[in-house]
Amino acid sequence: MQLLINALIGFIAFFHLYILWIEMFAWESKGPKAFQELPKDLFPKTKILAANQGLYNGFLAAGLIWSFFIENKVWQNNIALFFLACVVIAGIYGSLTVSKKIFFVQSLPAIITMVIVIFNI
Repeated sequence: MQLLINALIGFIAFFHLYILWIEMFAWESKGPKAFQELPKDLFPKTKILAANQGLYNGFLAAGLIWSFFIENKVWQNNIALFFLACVVIAGIYGSLTVSKKIFFVQSLPAIITMVIVIFNI
C-alpha cells in the first residue's frame, strides 16, 4: 500500500513541477495550449503573474517531495496530508475561477490520495 501512496504522491508532485515549468518558463509557448479557455492575447500580458503562480505550484511539489524524506511515519503522513489538502484547495479555487476541468485534473487525484493515506494510517 505504501508503494501506491508514494507513487500517487510522486505523480501529483511531478504534475505540479510540470505546471511550474509551464507557468514560469513556457507561459507564452505552452500556456495557450494548456489553458485553452484563456484568450491568446492574455499570455504575454500575464507572464509575470503566471510565473508567480508557478512558484506556488513548486512549493506544493516541494512539500509533497519533502514527505518522502521524513522517517517518522506519523509526521510523514501529516505533512503529506497537509500538502495534499493544499493541492485540493488550490484545485477547487481554480475550478471555480478558471475551468471546471482543474478540479478533475488537480483536486480529484489529491482527494483520492488523501483517502488512501488516511485509510492506511
